[in-house]
Amino acid sequence: MASRHPPELAHPGAEPECPDCRGSGTLIRRAGERAAAQDCHCVVVCPDCRGTGLVPQSEAFRARVKRCRCQTLLARRRIFDAANIPARHSDSTRASFVPKGRHQTAVLAAVSKYLASYDPRADNRGLILYGQVGRGKTHLLVGLLRDLVFHHGARVKFVEFSHLLADLKSGFDVGRGMAALIDPLVEVDVLAIDELGKGRNTEFEGTVLDELVSRRYNAVRPILATTNFAPGSSGASVANAASVQLGTGPSPMLSDRVGERVYSRLRETSDFIEVQGEDHRELRGRG
Repeated sequence: MASRHPPELAHPGAEPECPDCRGSGTLIRRAGERAAAQDCHCVVVCPDCRGTGLVPQSEAFRARVKRCRCQTLLARRRIFDAANIPARHSDSTRASFVPKGRHQTAVLAAVSKYLASYDPRADNRGLILYGQVGRGKTHLLVGLLRDLVFHHGARVKFVEFSHLLADLKSGFDVGRGMAALIDPLVEVDVLAIDELGKGRNTEFEGTVLDELVSRRYNAVRPILATTNFAPGSSGASVANAASVQLGTGPSPMLSDRVGERVYSRLRETSDFIEVQGEDHRELRGRG
């Protein structure tokens, strides 16, 4: 049975009853296009280290010192800032995800179970959230990434696949090779790919995805992802995923969009969870 995950690392100088940070001492705000972590207004000078960043390990004279947990929290904030979380999802947490029905409640429980079973010292499986648009898949993915950072100190990176392709093409224009962008995505503890399978399904897209998934597969590092395509293969040859939404073509499945080799490796290393329910965006629009 999975052990209960550790609590989010809190700042020693935070107000435990603060309604804004809920005692963590950390607020996530929008900083341009990205989400960034900062001190909550309730935080005072750390009572443990008095602002030095170091605390003695005993009461002995000239006792050895160790890093204060306020410094560990600062390091985890830097990890979060480097994670590339979109500003739109600065408020996306597991706690702020409101399940629509019993199925989404079960999905939230499965995401929480993944967090509980994550072990920074071991090999971890990946997690693929699939379902129709607007079901809250990206919200859950970002909430999980946030917890992996602040609960475990995991180095994470969020990429939207079409943006990754655009960045690669821009890099080629200035003489940078694929490795310059792919290497950092291979080295992080957890890589999250949003909108897996989205795009025109070109040979270039397939090459990039195969390179990324294969290298993380060989490094035994997990991939988290969201996708609008169900697991499996239909044999459909679809040039553009938009044709599915318009109802002008057959419905492809994930293997059709990412290729058999990539799909096989994802199936071997990841758990697939369907996210059903009403369209959250449509519900917000009605509101």
